[in-house]
Amino acid sequence: MCGICGFTGHRNDQKAVIERMMKSIEHRGPDSEGSFCGGEITLGFRRLSIIDLEDGQQPMESADGNLQIVFNGEIYDYKELRAELEAAGISFRTHSDTEVLVNTIQKYGEKALDKLRGMFGFAVWNEKEQTLMLARDFFGIKPVYYAQIDGHFVFASEIKSILAFPGYKREVNRLALEQYLSFQYSALEETFFKGIYKLMPGHVLIYRDGKYEIKSYFKARLTLGQWEESQENSNVGTRRDENVNELKENNPDMQPLQARLETILDDSVKHHMLSDVEVGAFLSGGVDSGYLAAASGADQAFTVGFDEGNRYNEVEKAAQVAKAAGLRHHVKIISKKEFWNSLPDVMYHMDEPSGDASAVALYFLAQEAAKHVKVVLSGEGADELFGGYNIYREPEALKMVGWIPFGIRRAVGRLAAKLPDVKGRDFLIRAGKKVEERFIGNAYIYGEKEKNQILKGGVTGQTTQEFLKPFYKEIENDRFLEKTDRTKHTHKVCRIEKKSGRDGLGKSHLQDMEKMQSVDLNYWLPGDILQKADKMSMAHSLEVRVPFLDKDVWTLAAGLPKEAKIADGTTKDIFRKAVSKYIPQDTDGRKKLGFPIPIRVWLRQDDWYQMVKELFTSKEAEEFFHTEKLLQLLREHKACK
Repeated sequence: MCGICGFTGHRNDQKAVIERMMKSIEHRGPDSEGSFCGGEITLGFRRLSIIDLEDGQQPMESADGNLQIVFNGEIYDYKELRAELEAAGISFRTHSDTEVLVNTIQKYGEKALDKLRGMFGFAVWNEKEQTLMLARDFFGIKPVYYAQIDGHFVFASEIKSILAFPGYKREVNRLALEQYLSFQYSALEETFFKGIYKLMPGHVLIYRDGKYEIKSYFKARLTLGQWEESQENSNVGTRRDENVNELKENNPDMQPLQARLETILDDSVKHHMLSDVEVGAFLSGGVDSGYLAAASGADQAFTVGFDEGNRYNEVEKAAQVAKAAGLRHHVKIISKKEFWNSLPDVMYHMDEPSGDASAVALYFLAQEAAKHVKVVLSGEGADELFGGYNIYREPEALKMVGWIPFGIRRAVGRLAAKLPDVKGRDFLIRAGKKVEERFIGNAYIYGEKEKNQILKGGVTGQTTQEFLKPFYKEIENDRFLEKTDRTKHTHKVCRIEKKSGRDGLGKSHLQDMEKMQSVDLNYWLPGDILQKADKMSMAHSLEVRVPFLDKDVWTLAAGLPKEAKIADGTTKDIFRKAVSKYIPQDTDGRKKLGFPIPIRVWLRQDDWYQMVKELFTSKEAEEFFHTEKLLQLLREHKACK
């Protein structure tokens, strides 16, 4: 685990520049640093030592001396890959997964990506071909950013490292701000900084002679029909609509699937425990973290809460899980003052604005864990993979009016939108919209009307629905992969016939719940959940591992029918059953709480109200917003008890 950075092209001040870039991400790797300055490439590295503590220094070269790599992340199947490479005659100098990775790339090129099981963001320079390859893991657990500055191609694990490169002029990307006001994060490939981009999950970038090409090697697509086809010993039919009755709780055909899930989850946890330092676990009162803490064999667990009553505190539930698993349990209670005072540091480490206040909770959670361990397991991804969010139950609720022709529902919904805010109004509005119109992800802050009222100059780019329309269309008829050639972000698109496999859609059509799940897998998960997990943990030099976002877990989860995810109103049904033996019964079935933050309470208190009021009337706010509208929203919130 570490921070990486670098740039192409010769400079007289190469060494000084790369040292400045490395210094800006020192928190990602305080144990050591390293750099490589070649004729046309400069690479920088900050290390947090986890595997092969003595000999895993980077940059590292391949066995043939042609490749130089800087690598952020972990390869969990590196022992299996090493055995394969040794059988092919490749010798090793270290016991690190980095050396295995660079030699796997040496042998297989880009196809090496299909062999990797892990989380990663890496850069590889090929001296013979004079090419630079950047790659980001399947789900976007590890970040990679890049820019072109004065003829140099510049990359890094964090934006702040690119900002340290000479010649970059900071300018706000307004399009990112517009989408942020709806998503609570920038859903774009572009960041808040004009000219700085993020490499998207499951993508590889090849740079050569001032131009670069970006290709997708993996897409998080649900593989409907995969489950039925893979059950060789099952009597379950192949038609999707025939499976509903087959997936009832007491049906014996459910048991093999559940057993396979148990085995795959346990194997993933085992691989994610590979480390030369102690591994702990984040622990809330929920089923995801409870399973990881208990099944992993970790010795220590970490929990945070707020001193605002049970609504904002899961400490007692977490303590029950910790006691049952025999864990040393560390607890941090965050005060209102601590929360507010931490915001500048939190936003600095996030690199970009985030409307998700749980980032602050994660900041303190990581801070507490880093006092005791270097690595923790965390439950990110389970909700997206197994259908854990309560909003996923909405399509079932809307079925009660599904018999009404959509045109009539549409008309009723539009009439309801004109009514005062009374009970049932929102239901009628949502019933009158297709899922593509009403769902953009788990967080939906402002619609286009509100954004036009708040933003000076209104919305100048795409609406949120326009932005997501191509994605919805793609998952509905997903027969093609997109290959994109880019030079200064001009696009030349070629359509390539998609092969069947783990990221293929199959013959079935997605249902509304599965469309919602797909949006969250591709936008909410990498843009919000994983972004804050990486940034807040690395702010304290702590590695976070996410066993649910494992390639083998994904292969099974992607093919699960909807009925295995939500059954009788219970979310993550098959997952809960698969892990139930590890956690207390009351934890297994309790209502999902998430990471609730008492901001709504604090904003009605005079001290916090005044602080936010001052920010809303600041010079910075006036540059982008109609501040009187912001103040109106603040006053309305305080008045609403």
